[in-house]
Amino acid sequence: MSAVAGAPPIAPRMEAHPPHPSGPSQEQGMSQGRKVLYWFLGIWLGGIALFVILFGVTAHKAPAVASDVFSPTNEFKLDTWFKLGPVALNKGVLYLLITAGITIGVMFYISRHLQQRRPGRLQVAVETFYSFILGMSRENLNDDMERKYFPLIATIFVFILVSNLIGYIPLPIDSGETFRLLGANIPSFQIYAADTNVAFPLILSLGVFCLFTYEGVKHHGPIGYLKSLMPGGVKGPIVLLIFPIEILSNFLRLISLTVRLWANLLAGHMLIAFMGGELGVLVGLQLVSWFLLPAGVLIFIFEAVLIAGLQAFIFAILTAIYLGGAVESH
Repeated sequence: MSAVAGAPPIAPRMEAHPPHPSGPSQEQGMSQGRKVLYWFLGIWLGGIALFVILFGVTAHKAPAVASDVFSPTNEFKLDTWFKLGPVALNKGVLYLLITAGITIGVMFYISRHLQQRRPGRLQVAVETFYSFILGMSRENLNDDMERKYFPLIATIFVFILVSNLIGYIPLPIDSGETFRLLGANIPSFQIYAADTNVAFPLILSLGVFCLFTYEGVKHHGPIGYLKSLMPGGVKGPIVLLIFPIEILSNFLRLISLTVRLWANLLAGHMLIAFMGGELGVLVGLQLVSWFLLPAGVLIFIFEAVLIAGLQAFIFAILTAIYLGGAVESH
């Protein structure tokens, strides 16, 4: 027997400290996240203490607030800068022009960079969006209506989405308030969305209302369209009660489309402004502004990430539903 064959087997070496199942990277990531959280919490609490030491807890309203010169609604007023014939240029019109420019520019850029063999990330995102809107249209419209109105539904979605998103970028467009920089008066930076003025969603909603009314009358005829508004199976004297309600509900679509988009964006921007510092200005206590600042940041993230896209989606899908329902019989 050889020496190698007769040698005793070597026992496997046991590690003194077995690796953690989660791995060192995950453990390190968790601790790093906690460090960042503790840093923010420490800065926030330290800021509260600093504001109490420097300014106390006694309210001191600014002269503009005490004399009612300053109002939180001032940022939503549309002061005319100048006129081009019958068109008055203000910040609402400026935001619409910016939205239209960005929307057209992005679409042209995408159309010129589409590739069939090696699509990039942007093209994948665009194709995903295209499939999403196409599915939305096909679920609510017949083939003829889908081919006719798919471009409109997609454009409405993109236009409202871009308008909402740039509404969360602080732009220097508030000509009523300025600050001096190197001797120049610069308009104060402000977040503003064209949707916060009721005229913008009203015009969009009025266009949708006219379109689905036109398609309904075209498909059924004037009398047939009115009859199509009635639920199936309703007969007898109850028609005298249900018919006016259905007519009214048809016109209420115009109001619901308008108010849903306008009120959500207006409320969101006012919450951001209040929690981001305006409430502290109104009560004259700097401590309130610093204390509520984290809530303002969270509301800002919530509005920019979720509400901007959600409201664009709701307006687009309701447009498809109303157009599809106009050519159907109950």
